[in-house]
Amino acid sequence: MTTFWTPSSLWVALPDASRAGAPAFETHADLPSVALQASRGADAVATVVMGTFAGVRSPATTHTPLVGAQVALTAGTTVELPFDPAWEHGIVHVDGEVTVADGETALPPRGLLYLGDGRHGITVTAATDATVFILGGEPFAEDLVMWWNFIGRSHEDIAAARDDWEARSERFGEVAGHGDTRIPAPRFPRCDSLPDAVGHGTNEQRRTTERRRG
Repeated sequence: MTTFWTPSSLWVALPDASRAGAPAFETHADLPSVALQASRGADAVATVVMGTFAGVRSPATTHTPLVGAQVALTAGTTVELPFDPAWEHGIVHVDGEVTVADGETALPPRGLLYLGDGRHGITVTAATDATVFILGGEPFAEDLVMWWNFIGRSHEDIAAARDDWEARSERFGEVAGHGDTRIPAPRFPRCDSLPDAVGHGTNEQRRTTERRRG
């Protein structure tokens, strides 16, 4: 099977020990892959983008134990995706028709199926050639707020990040060869962005609760 990397943008929340560090950029042209033995059909191939998956580690820098891996499946394949039961996991649909848990649940197009923790793995079946992306990691100890391209612990964190971005602060650095064009941040909403109480203490993407300001 020829495996092609599907372009994706991912944001990783950093722990307190790392989140105020200097900006840094990495390029990894060659990412490791691992074959996953199928119980039916052809073996799947996982490309490990970040962290560790199925005993294979990506060269990309990480600051907490996590995984980001793209899995390519051929039509008719059923395969068990191995998980660390101490980690939370989710499966993102990229393309094709895929079901999980022995065909019980269809993976929604371009959606994320949150699986929680406590699993040693999950079975996926591809009705067509398909691609999924595995996300996972240790449960995060703090609630998070996400807005546009920023992640913080509070409304004030997000507001400060937006101000720094618009001011072209050195906080965000420069990507070599990218030029000096910068996408402007959207207007900040007239509300406070608060982490939702649902899913406290996990890596699950938090809904943002808006508290209107006068």
